[in-house]
Amino acid sequence: MKTILLIGLGRFGRHIAMKLYDLNHQIMAVDTNEERVHAVLPYATNAQIGDSTNEEFLSSLGIKNFDVCIVAIGDDFQSSLETASLLKELGATKVIARAATGVQEKFLLRNGADEVVYPEKQLANWTAIRCTSDHILDYVEIDGDYSIFELTVPSEWDGKTVCQIDIRKKFGINLLGIRDNGKLNMLITPDTVLEKNKSILVLGEHKSIQKCFHI
Repeated sequence: MKTILLIGLGRFGRHIAMKLYDLNHQIMAVDTNEERVHAVLPYATNAQIGDSTNEEFLSSLGIKNFDVCIVAIGDDFQSSLETASLLKELGATKVIARAATGVQEKFLLRNGADEVVYPEKQLANWTAIRCTSDHILDYVEIDGDYSIFELTVPSEWDGKTVCQIDIRKKFGINLLGIRDNGKLNMLITPDTVLEKNKSILVLGEHKSIQKCFHI
């Protein structure tokens, strides 16, 4: 369990709060808008109405006590930038901030943010990759070169074992798990049999996965 300061409770911030709540983390939620604060109360351990660009207010929250500070402000980049900078000055251990453009991402990283999330860009990448093939069910980029894909089992692999297809040796791809009717099995052995009505999770270089699965 982690203690998390979440600043900015628009749609993006609210969804973060809901997910953090599901993961049993302790959340301090902050926004200048009273309605937004009340809307997130069911998912927050505590909540405050206040201006995160006000150093006195921000300091009163005890910034050093939080494991992570998330700046989810989406409609006022100046406030987001000032908040990220103030959090770091006040001793924040880790600051994660939201960006809407590449320029914003660069400024945030230079002014207090340890990490930047860029939802529009990430969703655009996911959508583009997802649409390149009917076989792709999900996709997560690990870094610029490596990704995790969930794909349907190719018909030519139906009935074959992991050892027989040997994608690790042929393509440098690791088979992480097999999903059957929504249930994920990650206990994979060389004798595990693949079936075309199931899906597989694989990790590897993007170009290797493209070559292996003809994406």
